[in-house]
Amino acid sequence: MSTEIFQDQQEQQAQQLVQLANKAEVALVWAEADQPVASPCINVCRMTEDRSHCQGCFRTIDEIRAWSKGDSTLRLEIWGKLLQRAGLKDPREAEI
Repeated sequence: MSTEIFQDQQEQQAQQLVQLANKAEVALVWAEADQPVASPCINVCRMTEDRSHCQGCFRTIDEIRAWSKGDSTLRLEIWGKLLQRAGLKDPREAEI
């Protein structure tokens, strides 16, 4: 793989992480309490090579399946797990 292609892939992955982090802040900090917990999907629906999780939202297949029927508690739990997988800080734990 050429250096240019590798750099493009790294830049794309960094942009996706920023997008996911922004979505987490909106879903977990700024959302109205009476609204459903927003999906972490960023429309990059590809599984990793080892099929452990989605490259875009970092959810596992089981988490993706459970999302539509899950209540707020389950969805918030999934958000916490995927943020850990992605190496992102949970915005609910931000220092004031």
